[in-house]
Amino acid sequence: MSATRAHTKSASVPSADADAADAANADTEAHPDAETGAATPGSDQGTDSEDTLELRLPEELLALLDTEGTDGDGHREPSRDDGTTAQNTAPPNTAPTTTSADLLGNIADWGPVTTPAGVFRLVPVQVERDLPLVSRWMNDPAVTAFWELAGPQSVTEEHLRSQLTGDGRSVPCLGLLEGTPMSYWEIYRADLDPLARHYPARPHDTGIHLLIGEVRHRGRGLGSTLLRSLADLVLDKRPACARVIAEPDLRNIPSVTAFLSAGFRFSAEIELPAKRAALMLRERSLRDLL
Repeated sequence: MSATRAHTKSASVPSADADAADAANADTEAHPDAETGAATPGSDQGTDSEDTLELRLPEELLALLDTEGTDGDGHREPSRDDGTTAQNTAPPNTAPTTTSADLLGNIADWGPVTTPAGVFRLVPVQVERDLPLVSRWMNDPAVTAFWELAGPQSVTEEHLRSQLTGDGRSVPCLGLLEGTPMSYWEIYRADLDPLARHYPARPHDTGIHLLIGEVRHRGRGLGSTLLRSLADLVLDKRPACARVIAEPDLRNIPSVTAFLSAGFRFSAEIELPAKRAALMLRERSLRDLL
């Protein structure tokens, strides 16, 4: 099953959809493609600006603030995180970094989930370790039409690093079934993604892109099984998230079928920069009914 990436491209990912679905073209949800994303997470996202007022403090207060937190000789003491001053030297000047824990709840710690197909878990991608495998999958003819990441490894590397060096709103992962890497996933904050410009997003909406990498796993319904388990895992690990989102290319019938079989419902057709997509939702309130 292959999903079209929601942001800017459509990603096709072979996956095991419903038995009637075409195994070779299975998609997975992703930013631009619903099942597996081919668009760079967080790219091309607008920001809001607000007017601010410039306030001037009284000279007496400025003088007081200037002397506060200094030693007897007038030298300012290093500040601690708790707002007090410390006598020891300040910590090294390191730039703060944002991790997936801030925006997605630290996927590396989600742990395994037992599915009808076996024990499955997500492992965040490490470029040096995983690039050859993911690049090989992206060059599969059944995948290239939707993910648009075929070519030398540098093409896939750029796509992966754009997420790994971003602000944590999208995390590329390998999917391990019984300990064996067999799929590629992108878990992303749909409400913080350019996708949010194209549908009525809600806070903490979480998107999924999926690519079933190994041919032997396609066409057996495995994609639907993993999508359902993964969507439920997202809802379990992210209490603030009420909906899991996917936007597969409408042309990718196996992918759309896989999402429907996984408990997602079709919400609307949406026009994205690189495709016309099916907006698929798995909602917390309906998870026990679908």
